[in-house]
Amino acid sequence: MAETGTLHDAFIDELRDTYDAEKQLTKALPKLAKASSNPKLRQAFESHLEETQGQIARLEQVFKSLNEKARGKHCDGIAGIIEEGKSIMEEDFDEATMDACLIAAGQRAEHYEMAAYGTLVAWAQAMGHTEATKLLHQTLEEEKVADKKLSGLAEGGINRNAADAAQPEEDEEPMAAISGATKRSAKAGRR
Repeated sequence: MAETGTLHDAFIDELRDTYDAEKQLTKALPKLAKASSNPKLRQAFESHLEETQGQIARLEQVFKSLNEKARGKHCDGIAGIIEEGKSIMEEDFDEATMDACLIAAGQRAEHYEMAAYGTLVAWAQAMGHTEATKLLHQTLEEEKVADKKLSGLAEGGINRNAADAAQPEEDEEPMAAISGATKRSAKAGRR
């Protein structure tokens, strides 16, 4: 009969999954940057690529601190998120809408990573892996900052530009007609 796995085994498995996820992201981030029309968004993806390379090195330090070989295990979760991002880049959106969608794709990856690193920090802490906890927590904080940066870009004008492109000014008349129709149907419903 096979030996039952422990939290340490699950921790190493999650580390390998996360290591692979970061490696996959080093290939995806340049594509997101290239597809961005907004210079600040492009810079955010490019700087996060540099940060991701540092996160890979930090994960290698975590493996070393645990006397484990640094190797990845294919991460299906991030692969799916990256595939969704590729699908978005194949769409025929105007530039502002594409930038808004690229932010959404980037944030999906950030949230996935925050969940993974949050789990890794909690498990490392529970098992008394002080150095691993410190290193993983540092990466978790970087992922949170990257997510906030993307939110700031979205809320700082990219989403508004995309919304404005979706609603040209000449659409005001049809909105008035819809508003009038809604009032008439509400009156009819009260009879």
